[in-house]
Amino acid sequence: MLKVAIVGASGYTGATLAKLIANHPSLALAGCYVSAGSADAHTPLSQLYPELLGLVDQPLQPLTHEALAALGQQAQAVCLATDHQVSAELAPALLAQGMTVFDLSGGHRFADPTIYPQHYGFSHPSPELLSDAVYGLAEWAGTALADAALIAVPGCYPTAALTALKPLAQHGLIAGVPVINAVSGVSGAGRKASLNSSFCQVSLTPYGVLGHRHQPEIESQLGHAVVFTPHLGAFKRGILATITVPVSADCTEATLSEAYGCYDDSAVVHCLPAGQWPKVDDVAGSDRCLLAWKLDSERQVLVVASAIDNLMKGAASQALQCILIRFGLGGEA
Repeated sequence: MLKVAIVGASGYTGATLAKLIANHPSLALAGCYVSAGSADAHTPLSQLYPELLGLVDQPLQPLTHEALAALGQQAQAVCLATDHQVSAELAPALLAQGMTVFDLSGGHRFADPTIYPQHYGFSHPSPELLSDAVYGLAEWAGTALADAALIAVPGCYPTAALTALKPLAQHGLIAGVPVINAVSGVSGAGRKASLNSSFCQVSLTPYGVLGHRHQPEIESQLGHAVVFTPHLGAFKRGILATITVPVSADCTEATLSEAYGCYDDSAVVHCLPAGQWPKVDDVAGSDRCLLAWKLDSERQVLVVASAIDNLMKGAASQALQCILIRFGLGGEA
């Protein structure tokens, strides 16, 4: 039984991951932690999330210096569902204890440390770790996950976009700048109360225009420049990305079918039949990514739609996929 601890378990992503780990027959939840000063410390996780009653009744333990130093004696792996800078600060001490670290924040998604001051607002405290971190887009990480000590679980928007675009890049079909318009539910803003993400305040609006931190993440993993515009929608969970891609002159229905055939054997990523388009309700609460595409051969433009649950395939269930692959327990969450 693989023992896994979660730091940042009180948030939506951390609680979702705790549920997935507790339900998995090969995994054991070794501890749920919050920051030492958290108001949720010592509260059973199931008290915050009643759906976890009888499943995850463990108290949220404060991550004191003593608890951090002893974590390696309790767990073989640790998941960081924490703020980006907090993850970057915690990782060295956890790695030094011999644990495998799965970082669900943006703290280790870039090999280039200069991206952090510009897009995350802090200088990375351990830039030497960045080149060793494996980007955990589960369907594309390959064998690199098997030996990784530090795995950077992708962001939710990049997961939706990259799952749609990487087959095109692999086959050399992208001929211009993809334009990604994506809408997320309010759970993507996290559990902490904020007027901007208060459900009564949310309608449908773009944000982070031409400056969102997920744009360089998508570009670095795709190998192409993109234009990415996120939107906040009035629903709880899910992401729908609609992507317009200029494609090469030799791009046809047949070459697209071949490109997206890479997902034929996946239990997570599915291409819908021609004429069907995904909805967020189709994926909410699931680990799935649903894709659909249509080619305009006159203009050589492709439209791809990609739908995921931001808390699942966009975070927790993808982390679970990475855990299972890393420890040879299978590849599906």
